[in-house]
Amino acid sequence: MTSDQQVALTAEMQGTIVTWEIAAGGMVREGQVLGLLESMKLHHDIVAPAAGMLTSVAVDVGSTVKPGDVIATIDAGAAGDSNAVDFADQVAPSGPLGLDRPDLAEVVDRHAKGLDAARPAAVARRRDRGHRTARENVEDLIDEGSLIEYGPLVLAAQRKRRELNDLIENTPADGLVGGIATVNGDKFEGHGAQCVVMSYDYSVLAGTQGHQNHRKKDRLFELAEELRLPVVFFTEGGGGRPGDTDTGGVTGLDCYAFLWWGQLSGTVPMVGINSGYCFAGNAAILGCCDVVIATRDSNIGMGGPAMIEGGGLGVYEPKEIGPTSVQAANGVIDILVEDEAEAVEVARKYLSYFQGPVQEWTCVDQAVLRDVIPVDRLRAYDVRNVINGMFDADSVLEIRKDFGVGMITALARVEGRPVGVIANNPAHLAGAIDSDGADKAARFM
Repeated sequence: MTSDQQVALTAEMQGTIVTWEIAAGGMVREGQVLGLLESMKLHHDIVAPAAGMLTSVAVDVGSTVKPGDVIATIDAGAAGDSNAVDFADQVAPSGPLGLDRPDLAEVVDRHAKGLDAARPAAVARRRDRGHRTARENVEDLIDEGSLIEYGPLVLAAQRKRRELNDLIENTPADGLVGGIATVNGDKFEGHGAQCVVMSYDYSVLAGTQGHQNHRKKDRLFELAEELRLPVVFFTEGGGGRPGDTDTGGVTGLDCYAFLWWGQLSGTVPMVGINSGYCFAGNAAILGCCDVVIATRDSNIGMGGPAMIEGGGLGVYEPKEIGPTSVQAANGVIDILVEDEAEAVEVARKYLSYFQGPVQEWTCVDQAVLRDVIPVDRLRAYDVRNVINGMFDADSVLEIRKDFGVGMITALARVEGRPVGVIANNPAHLAGAIDSDGADKAARFM
């Protein structure tokens, strides 16, 4: 063995030896980690510069070294020894690394616990009410596999009064599923198909607004403004949540969500969808939307039963507050639908008008328009027949049909191009514009 076969291993930086993995006399391969050097609270690998025998360890664990200090020597002449080859064969990686790490398994498990498959009892309760889950509604709206979810692992801010495992099992995502996805991606490309989608989860604390889901809304509203993305929001829930304990605020309004939501108006399309109970803060979100789509079993009110009773206004059941028979007629609900599936279908159609023109379209025989308006100017007629004949087939989406019936407001397409439609209704007050009709037309514009 000659001296030129001895390879000195020197410190690359100032630090402290944390550990030696190989003792003097052990066989090593080139690139093998021999130990760890701590510098600025980070551990750095001490790597063998050559294969051979580790002949000496010059610095003990706990000792401090500076750059250039010799910390070990390796006899490179021993690299040809069969033991070195055998050792290299033993320690060489035989397959993908890291797949069985317990920390990664914990992350995967945490994500799985927030999905519907892990919550059969909660899903069953939704079925009993005739409703879908929040995730089912979101998945039905968006293009398959397109959701980039924001904050799926957050929990209700209640660690001061509940165990962590309880919160993990029962408050996934703090009751708000949200992120960025694409909608109508089969018709529109790139940015035009992107959308912020959010849904309160009624199976988590009655869809109430908690500290963490307020923060999620803050961020997603900010992204919607920054990226100029439309927002679709499923709003079922009971309003502000009084039970959160891990906060520094007093009123629970130390968030930007309501401010930023209002500021989005006129900037991006804002679509609200409701099924079931929607009270207080949830109703405030819904009411700020450009279009409110609601199922017939919706109840919408700025105050829920507890708030009404607390204000000394009497005792009411949730079903008595803001039923659709009232809210559609007074213009709160823009589009009334039968169920969540139809609501999602309408939302996709509404968004499409703001996503751009479509290439494929058909229309009815335009000759029929000659007869839809009577020659006799004193004869009333159904203006909807005119609208449906003028525009592309199945492209007309009427807004606020049950309110301000003297005016018709709708979105439609002409040869694939999106347009807005306002028409007087001659079947009501001879087409004169009354107060509700003026309100309806003004808001539409």
